[in-house]
Amino acid sequence: MEIVKYILMGIYVIVCFALIVIAMMQSKDDSGASATITGSSSNFYEKNKGRTKEGRLKRWTIILGSVFAILTIVLSIMYVI
Repeated sequence: MEIVKYILMGIYVIVCFALIVIAMMQSKDDSGASATITGSSSNFYEKNKGRTKEGRLKRWTIILGSVFAILTIVLSIMYVI
């Protein structure tokens, strides 16, 4: 059981560093309150936002954040046992 803890801890550290790097690579979204008032236009860019670099970074941030949360719960359970 100790080997599994060390393997999961190694994966956890790698996910942490990857999440930090990807979060730092993202650009700041400056739409602010004006986008709330005016609304967003449904142009080609808005429809295909997931295919852009920003869309991929956002998707990987969500995936790594989910893996981070799951590993946190699993490791906390393993260290209690």
